[in-house]
Amino acid sequence: MTEPEHDGSSPMPILIALGVAVLVLAAVGAAWLFSNKPMSEDVKVGRAAVGQNDALQRDNYGDFRKYTCAAQRGVEAEVLDRQQKSKAAQGARYVDDVTEVKIDGDKATATVVYHFDHAADNKIKVPMNFVREGGEWTVCSPGPV
Repeated sequence: MTEPEHDGSSPMPILIALGVAVLVLAAVGAAWLFSNKPMSEDVKVGRAAVGQNDALQRDNYGDFRKYTCAAQRGVEAEVLDRQQKSKAAQGARYVDDVTEVKIDGDKATATVVYHFDHAADNKIKVPMNFVREGGEWTVCSPGPV
């Protein structure tokens, strides 16, 4: 019986490099999770726009209310019906970006860039208003339908 030939290569260097990469990623992730840096107000405004849109796409009126100012909440059945009709006609709506955020006390404005599934290359820039209610930013303008 003959011994198999050994070419002298070993998987050990690759395994060590992989282990180091995993440790570095874990350290970066832990530092990010445990950082005490507060979220900026303009990021919170953007989060309200994304949160509201996500709630509409999931037909979740409870979450829609959370991210929408009291003056724009409407009646649940009407909001969800309008959203269903919009999805049927244009596909799901996505937020691509939130730009030009300007904050003045408990009011803010921003440009929200949307697109619909059926016309993904057609970016729609909508000037939107936001208000801080209960300490949280909420969308206070209708988006594109």
